[in-house]
Amino acid sequence: MAEKAARLKQAANYRHWQADVRTREPHPKQQLFINSPAPRKVIRAGRRGGKTTGIAIYAIQRFLAGRRILYATPTQEQVDAFWYEVKLALQAPIDAGVLYKNESLHVIEVPNTKNRIRAKTAWDADSLRGDYADELILDEFQLMNEDAWERVGAPMLLDNNGNAVFIYTPPSMHSKFRTKARDPRHAAKLFKRAQNDTGGRWEAFHFTSHDNPHISAAGLAEITQDMTAFAYEQEILAEDKEDVPGALWNSDLIAKLRVDTFPELVRVVVGVDPPGGIAEAGIVVSGIAADGHVYVLEDCSLEGTPEQWSSAVVVAYNKYQADRVVGEANYGGDMVEHTIRTAEGGKNVSYKNVIATRGKALRAEPVAALYERGKVHHVGELPHLETEQTTWLPGGKSPNRLDALVWTITDLALGAGNTMHEDDAPMNFNSIWDGEDY
Repeated sequence: MAEKAARLKQAANYRHWQADVRTREPHPKQQLFINSPAPRKVIRAGRRGGKTTGIAIYAIQRFLAGRRILYATPTQEQVDAFWYEVKLALQAPIDAGVLYKNESLHVIEVPNTKNRIRAKTAWDADSLRGDYADELILDEFQLMNEDAWERVGAPMLLDNNGNAVFIYTPPSMHSKFRTKARDPRHAAKLFKRAQNDTGGRWEAFHFTSHDNPHISAAGLAEITQDMTAFAYEQEILAEDKEDVPGALWNSDLIAKLRVDTFPELVRVVVGVDPPGGIAEAGIVVSGIAADGHVYVLEDCSLEGTPEQWSSAVVVAYNKYQADRVVGEANYGGDMVEHTIRTAEGGKNVSYKNVIATRGKALRAEPVAALYERGKVHHVGELPHLETEQTTWLPGGKSPNRLDALVWTITDLALGAGNTMHEDDAPMNFNSIWDGEDY
């Protein structure tokens, strides 16, 4: 009898503290995903569109229904924003001692139950491990590695056939350098999957910064005058942009020319564009067939020390039995060759310095023209490289993967006006480029 009375008292207390919970009033776009019965939701929203506040309201409502919530996002700043909203709503029962709060672990729970909300930082599968959930929320999903969901997130829902929510803002060229994703567009592809679902399992939600009635309309109008049209469409209108207007490449053409296999190649080149310090080194492998078609075989680019990227160059050279490594000498003079030579196995590499004597756009245009003529094929998907190709504008600072690609294709198909040349053939880059690079 005493045990039954204790349970009844706990239930009464539970109903009582629920009445003290105070959440913000969701705006109409937030209300749509809060009320959605779909077990898989993908939310694409503009900056300050209210996605964090909306998902906090969603999490609290599910928490009040007895669910176990896990909120994960790559950045501590985003954790803090979500945590602020959750604490604000649950402050009264926390102060009354009805709910337990652990500030260090970002946990709020009903004591002696599995009913809780937890917020944590997570970039990938390893950082997401260690919990399970009835409601899994992955925020800033565009910055996460895909295996956070595929390897760890999905199995977390097994206990009670739980739900998952994915939230993102279309990634800009700046944010792509922070992402841990193998494919910078993986969140956009998931959104398309949700849009195309007709079975009710997935649902897609899209709202812009303009849809949030709680931000300054005058301020929003003011800042848009300082943004490019492309940045405005991405950051404010939350539009997934596969291509930048004015870019030399477009994703449809690259996809049309994509192949799964490649023929026998008569020549293979590894292009390397060195970074400054510990940054991303562009390393791309391409080969040319007897008919003059070029095949981009692999993007081996990586962020690391000179020892790490030079080792990756040698590995790629040996893997594809390449004929030559071409590296830009403008940045660091003979440094690139010296670094590769000192790597394990680097003494056996056939190396050629190339000197850019004309601007990046003029170097890239002949290569882009080969794509337009149907002469260049990507073997499989090369998402990071393709993102750089379709989002770089002539005149801007070109990223290293793109530069490495241009070096390989120029060497293979454009050098001295020939499609092919012997290992020791002189390469007259000045016949194509003259003038200053910067």
